Amino acid sequence: MTYKTGAGREATRAVRADDPNAQIATKLRALYLSVQEEAIPGRFLDLLEKLDAVERQSMPDVAE
Repeated sequence: MTYKTGAGREATRAVRADDPNAQIATKLRALYLSVQEEAIPGRFLDLLEKLDAVERQSMPDVAE
């Protein structure tokens, strides 16, 4: 099986056809890597920024 890693590099791992655990691990690794490369949706980033703003407003100013 071939899957992408990091900056678009290709990596190949030999998977034994009779080892279901190795097959599952390979498929999970490929899924994880594909999700890792997905962009964060803009709506989610906006929500995080709003949360940060509310947290900053609710924190008392600390004088040093």
